[in-house]
Amino acid sequence: MTFDIPAHAIQETFLAASGPGGQNVNKVETAVQMRVNVYALRLPPFAFRKLKELAGRKMTSNGELMITARDHRTREANRTEARRKLEDLLSRAHHREARRIKTRPSRAAKARRIDSKKKKSSVKKMRGKPRID
Repeated sequence: MTFDIPAHAIQETFLAASGPGGQNVNKVETAVQMRVNVYALRLPPFAFRKLKELAGRKMTSNGELMITARDHRTREANRTEARRKLEDLLSRAHHREARRIKTRPSRAAKARRIDSKKKKSSVKKMRGKPRID
């Protein structure tokens, strides 16, 4: 599922990354920190609630979602990774679980259950030590 994310809702800043890159990692800011204004995405209420739950600490109190990507050596690869993470979060937020329909056991099922309990009870009673009267 692809989402239309407006450009004004995204703000990207680049940071010095740790990890692979050798001496390049000390010179170039390749890690990307993406801030997304969730209110600008105009999500339906159920998706907004689920996104808030999924994001956890990544979402600020003023509705900004912070996504950081620093696994790759280049800015473009990290930018692509951050956008992929955002798409993944949004698709998971839009997924609805099937509603559970309550069911009740039938009268026959209840009777079978009681009969099996009685049978187990009688078997366990017979396991005691034999009494001599």
